[in-house]
Amino acid sequence: MSGRAWGVLLVLCGAIFLEGIDVAMLNVALPSIRAELGLSTATLSGVVSAYVLGYGGFMLLGGRAADIYGRRRMFLTWLVVFLVFSGLGGFATEGWMLLLARFATGVAAAFMTPAGLSIITTSFEEGPKRTKALLFYAGTAAGGFSLGLVIGGLLTRIDWRWVFFTPVILSAVILAAALWLIKEPVKQDRVPRRLDLGGAVTVTVAMLLIAYAVVRLEHPARGWGWTVASFAGGAAALAAFVAIERRSPAPLVRLGILRSGPLVRANVSALLYAGSFFGFQFLVTLYLQELRGWSTLETSLALLATGIDAILAPTLTPRLVAKFGNTRVIFGGLVLAVAAYALFLPLGLDWTYAAMFPSMIILGLGFALAYGPLTIVATDGIAEEEQGLAGGLLYTAFQFGAALGLSAVTAVSVAALGAGVSPEDALGGFRAAFVVPLVMAVLAAIVTASGRQRASTKEARLAKEEAIPAS
Repeated sequence: MSGRAWGVLLVLCGAIFLEGIDVAMLNVALPSIRAELGLSTATLSGVVSAYVLGYGGFMLLGGRAADIYGRRRMFLTWLVVFLVFSGLGGFATEGWMLLLARFATGVAAAFMTPAGLSIITTSFEEGPKRTKALLFYAGTAAGGFSLGLVIGGLLTRIDWRWVFFTPVILSAVILAAALWLIKEPVKQDRVPRRLDLGGAVTVTVAMLLIAYAVVRLEHPARGWGWTVASFAGGAAALAAFVAIERRSPAPLVRLGILRSGPLVRANVSALLYAGSFFGFQFLVTLYLQELRGWSTLETSLALLATGIDAILAPTLTPRLVAKFGNTRVIFGGLVLAVAAYALFLPLGLDWTYAAMFPSMIILGLGFALAYGPLTIVATDGIAEEEQGLAGGLLYTAFQFGAALGLSAVTAVSVAALGAGVSPEDALGGFRAAFVVPLVMAVLAAIVTASGRQRASTKEARLAKEEAIPAS
């Protein structure tokens, strides 16, 4: 690749690294934020949920906006919004200020992230170059989350507000480089520049309501009526969205894109795998800090082994993809994830880190194999004018998967704990909850394997047809 191509890739990798590190650092800093601002448990949970609502609720709209209004314009505009509201979060003195800042930051990420991904998929031609770029991009994203845990622990020791100010500094550097390096393509955009307002409103309402309902699943017995109503409202809005898109001359989402089997399987696998991965990391954090009494920094360092994917994704994974293909590599990564989760199930009250390490390192290897190729499969073969939409679908799957995984492990843990208060009771709750990531990873592997089976059947049929002599 040329020097400019590498420059563009590094800028976009910096943006996805920024998004990952922002989320990870905040998660580590939550106890310190609660202590200084005196936040209730509901408000503290809302700080995390507000970002999920903004991100998940606007992701599809954000992905399509990149196709319609220009990828560079959307990327730069929302990077500025991300910078501003991250900084405002650092000046918060009340809970509502943090809630507003995190919601706006999530919305900014929902527009910025698919725009960045679509710049890569349209700047690098399909094949080895795009594969290399996407795997490098995926490794950087994973590295952002892994390193963010450690950096967040260090910054929180100084002052939790630096967890918000650090992304501002990174955003400013990325913005300056992006203004110089990223250019709009000369080719005219073929997507009609008329916004499908009805589709935009209904899909955003649907995603917001469903995201809110998924977040509420953490405590299913508490206000279950609102949870059911949110799901019902989201389903109704989604049905209205589908009806509008079928009649619209310039739909926000061309429903025909969902006829792509590889795209659908990639998104379903991504949703399940994200749920398993983030649910597992959340449980490990609680297990180490609340049950074992480890410090924030010790916990961050324990999880750092999973960050090996940042090294392996751009180095090992491209070779494996070239040799075995995306689907086989994804399946291998998911099988490794299943093994990692299974090895963690016998956890005890006095487990040493040596007993945990195999799960951490195997999970990091599995993530390196699965995450990047999932991104490739979800965008391969999609028309250039719909690359933003494909990126929006993928990141929507990742975000909803993460929210679903967190809610599921929390609900199972609380249900299994019941009225128990002893360490043994807590350990039983953790053991029950750790089954959830295992089940989600198994389901993701099954979905991916079905794709392998269909591909093998199709290849066999084509070979048979070619073997029959023409009459």
